[in-house]
Amino acid sequence: MRLRTPLALFGAAVLVLVGPPLLATGSGAETGTQIPGLRLMVPNTPGGGYDITARTAAKDAEDAGLAHNIEVFNLPGAGGTVGLTRLVSEHGNGKLAMSMGLGVVGAARSNHAPKTLADTTPIARLTEEQDVVVVAEESPYKSIDELIEAWRKDPGKLPVGGGSSPGGPDHLAPMLMARAAGIAPKDVNYIPFDGGGELLASILGNKVAFGVSGVGEYLDQIKAGELRVLAVTGPERVGELGDAPTLKESGYDVNFTNWRGIVAPPGLTDAERDKLTRFVEALHDSPEWRKSLERNGWEDAFLTGEKFGDFLAAQDRRVVSVLKELGLV
Repeated sequence: MRLRTPLALFGAAVLVLVGPPLLATGSGAETGTQIPGLRLMVPNTPGGGYDITARTAAKDAEDAGLAHNIEVFNLPGAGGTVGLTRLVSEHGNGKLAMSMGLGVVGAARSNHAPKTLADTTPIARLTEEQDVVVVAEESPYKSIDELIEAWRKDPGKLPVGGGSSPGGPDHLAPMLMARAAGIAPKDVNYIPFDGGGELLASILGNKVAFGVSGVGEYLDQIKAGELRVLAVTGPERVGELGDAPTLKESGYDVNFTNWRGIVAPPGLTDAERDKLTRFVEALHDSPEWRKSLERNGWEDAFLTGEKFGDFLAAQDRRVVSVLKELGLV
């Protein structure tokens, strides 16, 4: 017995010393990010920007050990306001969050939705990205100038498609582009789709003359040669898109970017809100997410809590202002 006691103590000491390093560094249990049963709602169809953002975030969080078995599900309709209404109805549900962005801000306004983002719990703005002006590979338009020339002649006969309702980014960008080209925004034949996935089929099927959507949504199709980029809407060229010019350097005074983030239902406790915030903060700091930002051409635009709430309120005012300025409300 005298021999076994020291050996037992030694074994216990070894377990204490060796045990902790065997735990995954940055694991959800260690950082307080584990939310069992976490669900991420996507308020539009598969393949759109919200969908890609949500599924990328879920995979990166799991790969980084921040969470396990995150469920991502789609609830499309009315430019994202069907999902928004569902989210608000889940009062106090700390295991639900929604991927969203400028499109939902605009849809809530244009659809006169009963609920707005002011009724949600702001968690974080994640990314910012430019829109791209794209055509199908067999389109007769080889440059942005060729497209604009044809568009000016008869705006109504050149339908433009976007993956958002009026007031959303894919609507505002071509309206600003039309104004810069001397085309009355009211004359533009804009066809809204419920996300970039639906829009893609119409571009490839030549049901619209051109489309406007986020860089990350169509990067694969652009690289595969299925889509041709005529221009980007932001301040700088995007490296992954080769020599695609900005609208501004092409002579059209437009500087427009989109953003995406996460909101949660109203009525969360401080602890539930803080846990969701810690989760996205840990995701933001992970190498997995950094790689995804680069791969998808997304800019880091991280903002949390009250600052994100203030940003949402400012974006709502901006949408109303731009729509009035363009004579669309």
